[in-house]
Amino acid sequence: MTSVMRIEDAEVNQEQYLRGLTKTFTGIEKPLKDAPQCGTLTELIAELHRVFAEDRVNIEYVNHLMMSYKSNAAEWRKFAKFDRYRYTRNLVDAGNGKFNLMLLCWNEGHASAIHDHADSHCFMKMLKGELTEVRYAWPKDATVNEDAAANIGQDPEDQEYSGDELEELSRTTLATNGVCYINDTLGLHRVENPSHSDVAVSLHLYCPPFDTCSVFNKQTGKRTKCKVTFWSKYGKREEQTE
Repeated sequence: MTSVMRIEDAEVNQEQYLRGLTKTFTGIEKPLKDAPQCGTLTELIAELHRVFAEDRVNIEYVNHLMMSYKSNAAEWRKFAKFDRYRYTRNLVDAGNGKFNLMLLCWNEGHASAIHDHADSHCFMKMLKGELTEVRYAWPKDATVNEDAAANIGQDPEDQEYSGDELEELSRTTLATNGVCYINDTLGLHRVENPSHSDVAVSLHLYCPPFDTCSVFNKQTGKRTKCKVTFWSKYGKREEQTE
Protein backbone atom coordinates (compact mmCIF):
# COMPACT_ATOMS: atom_id res chain seq x y z
CA MET A 1 0.00 0.00 0.00
CA THR A 2 2.80 2.41 0.87
CA SER A 3 4.55 1.93 -2.48
CA VAL A 4 1.26 2.56 -4.33
CA MET A 5 0.76 5.78 -2.37
CA ARG A 6 4.29 6.91 -3.22
CA ILE A 7 3.66 6.34 -6.93
CA GLU A 8 0.39 8.29 -6.76
CA ASP A 9 2.09 11.12 -4.85
CA ALA A 10 4.86 11.28 -7.47
CA GLU A 11 2.29 11.48 -10.27
CA VAL A 12 0.48 14.31 -8.51
CA ASN A 13 3.75 16.16 -7.89
CA GLN A 14 4.74 15.84 -11.56
CA GLU A 15 1.33 17.04 -12.74
CA GLN A 16 1.46 20.05 -10.43
CA TYR A 17 5.00 20.80 -11.58
CA LEU A 18 4.05 20.62 -15.26
CA ARG A 19 0.97 22.80 -14.81
CA GLY A 20 3.08 25.35 -12.96
CA LEU A 21 5.48 25.54 -15.91
CA THR A 22 2.69 26.73 -18.20
CA LYS A 23 2.89 30.10 -16.41
CA THR A 24 6.41 30.76 -17.71
CA PHE A 25 7.31 28.38 -20.57
CA THR A 26 6.78 29.77 -24.08
CA GLY A 27 8.52 27.13 -26.19
CA ILE A 28 11.97 27.02 -27.80
CA GLU A 29 12.75 28.23 -31.33
CA LYS A 30 15.36 25.63 -32.30
CA PRO A 31 16.66 22.27 -31.04
CA LEU A 32 18.97 22.26 -28.03
CA LYS A 33 22.68 22.20 -28.84
CA ASP A 34 24.40 18.81 -28.34
CA ALA A 35 21.19 17.19 -27.02
CA PRO A 36 20.29 13.64 -28.19
CA GLN A 37 18.28 13.30 -31.40
CA CYS A 38 15.37 10.95 -32.05
CA GLY A 39 15.84 9.31 -35.42
CA THR A 40 12.65 7.25 -35.38
CA LEU A 41 9.16 7.46 -33.91
CA THR A 42 9.97 4.44 -31.73
CA GLU A 43 13.00 6.27 -30.32
CA LEU A 44 10.90 9.38 -29.68
CA ILE A 45 8.30 7.41 -27.73
CA ALA A 46 10.95 5.57 -25.71
CA GLU A 47 12.76 8.79 -24.80
CA LEU A 48 9.50 10.50 -23.81
CA HIS A 49 8.75 7.62 -21.46
CA ARG A 50 12.21 7.97 -19.92
CA VAL A 51 11.82 11.73 -19.45
CA PHE A 52 8.35 11.48 -17.92
CA ALA A 53 9.47 8.76 -15.51
CA GLU A 54 11.16 11.52 -13.48
CA ASP A 55 9.30 13.76 -11.02
CA ARG A 56 10.79 16.87 -12.64
CA VAL A 57 10.33 16.99 -16.41
CA ASN A 58 12.67 19.14 -18.51
CA ILE A 59 10.00 20.69 -20.72
CA GLU A 60 12.60 22.36 -22.96
CA TYR A 61 14.05 18.93 -23.67
CA VAL A 62 10.57 17.58 -24.48
CA ASN A 63 10.21 20.47 -26.95
CA HIS A 64 13.63 19.58 -28.38
CA LEU A 65 12.62 15.93 -28.85
CA MET A 66 9.56 16.92 -30.87
CA MET A 67 11.79 19.10 -33.04
CA SER A 68 14.49 16.46 -33.50
CA TYR A 69 12.21 13.78 -34.92
CA LYS A 70 11.90 13.94 -38.71
CA SER A 71 8.70 12.69 -40.29
CA ASN A 72 8.79 9.23 -41.84
CA ALA A 73 5.41 8.11 -43.17
CA ALA A 74 6.41 4.45 -42.99
CA GLU A 75 6.52 4.81 -39.18
CA TRP A 76 3.25 6.64 -38.57
CA ARG A 77 1.05 5.58 -41.49
CA LYS A 78 -0.71 2.86 -39.46
CA PHE A 79 -1.97 5.51 -37.00
CA ALA A 80 -3.24 7.88 -39.69
CA LYS A 81 -7.02 7.43 -39.82
CA PHE A 82 -9.10 9.95 -41.76
CA ASP A 83 -12.78 10.82 -41.62
CA ARG A 84 -14.68 12.37 -44.48
CA TYR A 85 -16.50 14.93 -42.33
CA ARG A 86 -14.07 16.09 -39.62
CA TYR A 87 -10.48 15.86 -38.52
CA THR A 88 -9.58 12.87 -36.34
CA ARG A 89 -7.58 12.38 -33.13
CA ASN A 90 -5.68 9.07 -33.15
CA LEU A 91 -3.86 7.92 -30.02
CA VAL A 92 -0.31 6.66 -30.60
CA ASP A 93 0.87 6.33 -26.98
CA ALA A 94 -0.85 7.05 -23.65
CA GLY A 95 2.41 7.76 -21.82
CA ASN A 96 1.48 5.76 -18.71
CA GLY A 97 -1.07 8.46 -17.92
CA LYS A 98 1.55 11.22 -17.90
CA PHE A 99 1.27 12.37 -21.53
CA ASN A 100 -0.71 11.65 -24.67
CA LEU A 101 1.00 11.36 -28.05
CA MET A 102 -1.41 11.35 -30.99
CA LEU A 103 -1.77 11.82 -34.73
CA LEU A 104 -4.34 14.31 -35.99
CA CYS A 105 -5.50 13.77 -39.55
CA TRP A 106 -7.00 16.62 -41.56
CA ASN A 107 -8.78 16.24 -44.86
CA GLU A 108 -8.94 19.21 -47.22
CA GLY A 109 -10.38 22.27 -45.46
CA HIS A 110 -10.87 20.58 -42.09
CA ALA A 111 -10.45 22.76 -38.98
CA SER A 112 -10.79 22.66 -35.22
CA ALA A 113 -12.93 24.98 -33.15
CA ILE A 114 -11.14 27.69 -31.17
CA HIS A 115 -10.11 25.91 -27.98
CA ASP A 116 -7.98 25.99 -24.84
CA HIS A 117 -5.70 23.23 -23.51
CA ALA A 118 -7.01 22.57 -20.00
CA ASP A 119 -3.94 24.06 -18.30
CA SER A 120 -1.60 21.63 -20.09
CA HIS A 121 1.31 21.89 -22.53
CA CYS A 122 0.57 21.34 -26.22
CA PHE A 123 3.28 20.57 -28.80
CA MET A 124 2.27 20.22 -32.45
CA LYS A 125 4.60 18.88 -35.17
CA MET A 126 3.76 18.67 -38.85
CA LEU A 127 4.26 15.23 -40.42
CA LYS A 128 2.59 15.85 -43.78
CA GLY A 129 1.19 18.91 -45.58
CA GLU A 130 0.58 22.29 -43.94
CA LEU A 131 -1.63 23.62 -41.15
CA THR A 132 -2.48 27.19 -40.23
CA GLU A 133 -2.57 28.06 -36.53
CA VAL A 134 -4.60 31.13 -35.54
CA ARG A 135 -4.16 32.36 -31.96
CA TYR A 136 -6.68 34.40 -29.99
CA ALA A 137 -6.74 36.28 -26.71
CA TRP A 138 -8.98 34.95 -23.95
CA PRO A 139 -12.46 36.53 -23.83
CA LYS A 140 -13.20 39.01 -21.08
CA ASP A 141 -15.86 36.67 -19.72
CA ALA A 142 -14.29 33.21 -19.47
CA THR A 143 -17.20 31.60 -17.63
CA VAL A 144 -17.87 28.04 -18.83
CA ASN A 145 -21.36 27.24 -20.07
CA GLU A 146 -22.06 23.99 -18.21
CA ASP A 147 -25.56 23.62 -19.68
CA ALA A 148 -24.31 22.67 -23.13
CA ALA A 149 -21.59 20.51 -24.62
CA ALA A 150 -19.77 21.10 -27.88
CA ASN A 151 -17.51 19.10 -30.14
CA ILE A 152 -13.94 20.27 -30.58
CA GLY A 153 -14.53 20.06 -34.31
CA GLN A 154 -17.23 22.72 -34.32
CA ASP A 155 -17.95 26.15 -32.85
CA PRO A 156 -20.41 26.37 -29.96
CA GLU A 157 -23.77 27.98 -30.65
CA ASP A 158 -24.07 31.60 -29.56
CA GLN A 159 -27.81 31.93 -29.05
CA GLU A 160 -28.70 34.52 -26.39
CA TYR A 161 -25.07 35.37 -25.74
CA SER A 162 -23.73 38.86 -26.38
CA GLY A 163 -20.02 38.83 -25.60
CA ASP A 164 -17.27 40.52 -27.58
CA GLU A 165 -15.61 39.01 -30.65
CA LEU A 166 -12.34 37.25 -29.88
CA GLU A 167 -9.17 39.23 -30.63
CA GLU A 168 -6.84 37.53 -33.11
CA LEU A 169 -3.22 37.58 -31.91
CA SER A 170 -1.32 35.83 -34.69
CA ARG A 171 -1.61 33.61 -37.75
CA THR A 172 1.13 31.12 -38.68
CA THR A 173 1.43 28.39 -41.31
CA LEU A 174 3.37 25.32 -40.24
CA ALA A 175 5.12 23.22 -42.90
CA THR A 176 6.30 19.62 -42.70
CA ASN A 177 8.62 18.99 -39.70
CA GLY A 178 7.80 22.40 -38.23
CA VAL A 179 6.86 22.52 -34.52
CA CYS A 180 4.77 24.98 -32.54
CA TYR A 181 3.88 25.18 -28.85
CA ILE A 182 0.97 26.66 -26.92
CA ASN A 183 -0.46 26.68 -23.42
CA ASP A 184 -3.32 28.60 -21.83
CA THR A 185 -1.09 31.45 -20.68
CA LEU A 186 -0.24 32.12 -24.33
CA GLY A 187 -3.89 32.16 -25.42
CA LEU A 188 -6.37 30.08 -27.39
CA HIS A 189 -5.96 28.70 -30.88
CA ARG A 190 -7.71 27.27 -33.91
CA VAL A 191 -5.97 24.91 -36.34
CA GLU A 192 -7.03 24.39 -39.94
CA ASN A 193 -5.89 22.74 -43.14
CA PRO A 194 -5.91 25.62 -45.66
CA SER A 195 -5.50 23.34 -48.67
CA HIS A 196 -8.41 22.40 -50.94
CA SER A 197 -6.41 19.59 -52.57
CA ASP A 198 -4.02 18.08 -50.00
CA VAL A 199 -4.52 16.33 -46.66
CA ALA A 200 -2.40 17.09 -43.58
CA VAL A 201 -1.12 15.00 -40.68
CA SER A 202 0.22 16.41 -37.39
CA LEU A 203 1.79 14.83 -34.31
CA HIS A 204 0.61 16.24 -30.96
CA LEU A 205 1.96 15.84 -27.45
CA TYR A 206 -0.22 16.87 -24.50
CA CYS A 207 1.12 16.85 -20.95
CA PRO A 208 -0.52 16.33 -18.56
CA PRO A 209 -3.16 14.55 -20.69
CA PHE A 210 -6.77 15.76 -20.56
CA ASP A 211 -10.18 14.53 -21.71
CA THR A 212 -12.13 17.80 -21.44
CA CYS A 213 -11.35 21.32 -22.59
CA SER A 214 -13.32 24.40 -23.67
CA VAL A 215 -14.28 25.64 -27.13
CA PHE A 216 -15.09 29.26 -27.96
CA ASN A 217 -17.35 31.07 -30.39
CA LYS A 218 -15.29 33.57 -32.40
CA GLN A 219 -18.07 36.16 -32.75
CA THR A 220 -19.20 36.23 -29.12
CA GLY A 221 -16.45 34.61 -27.04
CA LYS A 222 -18.98 32.15 -25.61
CA ARG A 223 -17.13 29.35 -23.80
CA THR A 224 -18.54 25.83 -23.79
CA LYS A 225 -17.25 22.70 -22.13
CA CYS A 226 -16.10 20.03 -24.56
CA LYS A 227 -15.21 16.36 -24.13
CA VAL A 228 -12.35 15.20 -26.34
CA THR A 229 -12.25 11.63 -27.63
CA PHE A 230 -10.11 9.46 -29.89
CA TRP A 231 -11.17 8.34 -33.36
CA SER A 232 -8.73 5.42 -33.02
CA LYS A 233 -6.25 4.02 -30.49
CA TYR A 234 -2.95 2.37 -31.40
CA GLY A 235 -4.03 2.07 -35.03
CA LYS A 236 -7.45 0.53 -34.35
CA ARG A 237 -10.83 2.22 -34.67
CA GLU A 238 -12.60 3.06 -31.41
CA GLU A 239 -16.21 1.99 -30.84
CA GLN A 240 -18.44 5.07 -31.23
CA THR A 241 -21.19 5.81 -28.71
CA GLU A 242 -22.66 8.82 -30.52
